[in-house]
Amino acid sequence: MDSGQKTAKIDPWSSKGIENYEHVFREFGMKAFPQSWRKKLRHRFFERNLVIAHRGFEPVMKRIETGKPFINMTGIASSGKFHLGHKVDIDLFKFFKERGAHNYFAIADIDGYASREKIKTMREAKKIAADNLAHALALGLEEKDIYVQSTQPPRYFEFTFELSKKITRNMFEAVYGHVDLGKVSAAILQYADILHPQLQEYSSKMPSVTGIGLDQDPHARLTRDIARRLPYEFEMPGFIYFKHQSGLMEGSKMSSSQPETAVFLSDSEKEVKKKIGNAFTGGRETVELQRKLGGNPDICKVCEILRFHYPDTGEVERIMRECREGKRLCGETKEFTIEFLNKFLKEHQAKVEKNRKKAERIVNGK
Repeated sequence: MDSGQKTAKIDPWSSKGIENYEHVFREFGMKAFPQSWRKKLRHRFFERNLVIAHRGFEPVMKRIETGKPFINMTGIASSGKFHLGHKVDIDLFKFFKERGAHNYFAIADIDGYASREKIKTMREAKKIAADNLAHALALGLEEKDIYVQSTQPPRYFEFTFELSKKITRNMFEAVYGHVDLGKVSAAILQYADILHPQLQEYSSKMPSVTGIGLDQDPHARLTRDIARRLPYEFEMPGFIYFKHQSGLMEGSKMSSSQPETAVFLSDSEKEVKKKIGNAFTGGRETVELQRKLGGNPDICKVCEILRFHYPDTGEVERIMRECREGKRLCGETKEFTIEFLNKFLKEHQAKVEKNRKKAERIVNGK
C-alpha cells in the first residue's frame, strides 16, 4: 500500500456487511482456514465453509487433536433482541465446549450500555441481558458456562483497568478510525473478556479461541497487541472468523437495531412468514426465466438462513443445487424455510419461558 494512501478500517459497530472477503484477508493479515482442519472439525460451520479464516488457531487445534483443554470464550453485547445471528455465536461456542474446553460466555451488559446510545440506563441494559440469557440457556448453555460483566468479582475489573493503560488514543484511532468514549469503554471490556481467563485466578495460561465475524477483527488485532504488552505470560489469544450472517435485506447485517433485517427468536409465526416472504432472494424476473436460467442461492438471504441453521447438510446442498438448476422456485424455498423456522421457534420459545427466572437471577447476581 502506498504510504500516502489512507489505511482501510473495519467498523465492528457498522450496520453494513463486508462484501469483499479476499480484500479483507490481504489487508489485515488473516489466514484462510485450512481444508485439513475442516475435515477434522465435524460441524456444519466447517462443512459449509462458513468459518473462513483464523488468527493463531494452531495451538487450539493441536489441543483439540490431543484431547487437552483450551479456553473457549465468546459473548453477546446486551444491545437488543436476540436474533439468528446471535445463535451462530452460541452454536460455535457449544461446539468447542463439547471438545473439552474451559468455557467463558459473557453476557456483556456493561458493553451494551456503553456502546449503544439508544440504551439510556444500566437497568435497561440488564433487562435486555436477562432476555438474551434466557435465549442462551434455552439453546443449551449451562449456568456454569456463563458470566455477566456487571457481576464479575473485583479481580476482573482490576485487570480491565490494568490493560486500559496499555492502549493509547492513537492505537485505538489507528485500528477503529475514530475515538468514541463509550465504544472505547466497551472495547476495553472486550479485551478483558478475551484475556482474563488466562489469569491465575481463572484457568491460567492456556491457548484460547474466540469465534467472531470478520467485522469484529479490530477487537482481535488490538487484543493480541495488548496481550504482548501486559506483564503476564499469556498465550496469544486465537480467533476464528465466520461469515457474518447478513440481514434479510440486500447489503445489510442482521441487526437488533434494524428489525426488518433480522429474524428474532421471539418472532411469532406471522412475523416469520412476513419477514421471509419479503426477504431478498436475487431470483429471476419471471418463473419462466427461473426455470430456464436457474436461481442464485449464493446471494439469496433465505438460502443463507438454511446454510447457517438447517442441521442436514445434504438437504441444504440439494436445495441449493435445485435452485441453480431451475428445478426449485424462490417461493418453494421460502415456504420450506418458514416451516423450518416456525417449528424450531415454537419449541425454543417454550424453553425460553422456562429459563426466564433463572436468567434474571444470574444477571442480577442473586
